[in-house]
Amino acid sequence: MRLGIEAEMDGDHGQETGGARVRADARRNEDALLEAAKAIFAASGVDAPAREIASRAGVGVGTLYRRFPSRADLVIAVFKREVDACTAEAAVLASGHPPAEALALWLRRFTKFIAAKRGLAQALHSGDPAFQALPDYFRENFEPALAGLLDAAVDVGAVRPGIEPYELLRAIGNLSAIKGAEPAGETPVMVELLIDGLRFGAGKAVAG
Repeated sequence: MRLGIEAEMDGDHGQETGGARVRADARRNEDALLEAAKAIFAASGVDAPAREIASRAGVGVGTLYRRFPSRADLVIAVFKREVDACTAEAAVLASGHPPAEALALWLRRFTKFIAAKRGLAQALHSGDPAFQALPDYFRENFEPALAGLLDAAVDVGAVRPGIEPYELLRAIGNLSAIKGAEPAGETPVMVELLIDGLRFGAGKAVAG
């Protein structure tokens, strides 16, 4: 009987190990697909061929469709992944830099997020009901992240009080949307001017 129990336990352990391996493989495939889709959407738009995305990710088209049955599922997953990554960086920067520097670094990071999202813009503004919840997801994540950075910078006199996080997010979005203001050209310059403007009327000047 003891041998039988041990054999069953060994079998269960093998199943658990195999299941964990399958889950790890699935996670790697998903990450590869989202990274590939992010790059291809930014370059070619959200209507890029599924085969191109799967090929770049190093998986089969069937794997893509099993994980993301519709194009909307893939677009939403890419968008939320990028929002989550950008949001999480606010806390990382706040813990590793003075408030003014953390704020400036995160606003630059957010500007890069906006630039990368250009390939998703057509889908996000298409009127498709599948995307209706994304603007709220954007605000629910980014506003608290930016509010924390702003509050910390205000507390040390680095920027003036009374700045609304959503208005600042919109300002950067609008600057990034100006025709001809490419991510590697005018947009970063204009954002730097915007960051400088946050210091006007602050308690004291702090280098960002």
